[in-house]
Parts: sequence; C-alpha cells; structure tokens
Amino acid sequence: MSDKFKNVPVDADTNILFSTEANLGEYDVLYQKWSWDGIIAESVIFVSEDVADISDAEIEAEVRTSPLVEEESQMTIKRAESGFTFANFNFLGTE
Repeated sequence: MSDKFKNVPVDADTNILFSTEANLGEYDVLYQKWSWDGIIAESVIFVSEDVADISDAEIEAEVRTSPLVEEESQMTIKRAESGFTFANFNFLGTE
C-alpha cells in the first residue's frame, strides 16, 4: 500500500475482506470490502484533503459512477477526523 493510504483506520471489530488502491475519476482512492457485526459492505476511501472542496452529494455522485455500486444501494459518506473520507455502499446482512 502506498504511503497515501497507510494510516486508514480500521475498527477493531471490522474484518477487511479485500483492499486495493485505485483511481476514481481524478481521485486516488482505496477500495475495501469489509464485514462488521453481521454486515458486509464496501467502501471507497478518499484522502479528505483531496475532496475538501466538494460536497458529500458530489462525492456520492462520483462514487456512483463506479460499476461496483449497485444501482439501488444506500450510501453513507463520513468525513472522519483521521483525515479520510469514507463512502460506504452495497450493505448486506449476513444473518
């Protein structure tokens, strides 16, 4: 993993199933598929500084251009104090 994403936090109860760096439009991102508390979901993670000048709605629109996002998927955007912005989507219950 490049230095850009080496400090992405992971909650202690979260299991990262897959992780890879990619590009989404003009942005460097980290894609992760993860499980937590009976939920499997996916995230596109931005360095917050890279998306500081765009709105959460614009981030969501950019992420939805990816073929990874299911058309009807709910999406959450979280600008974390860690310096990363998380777009979470494709939530599935495992139970």
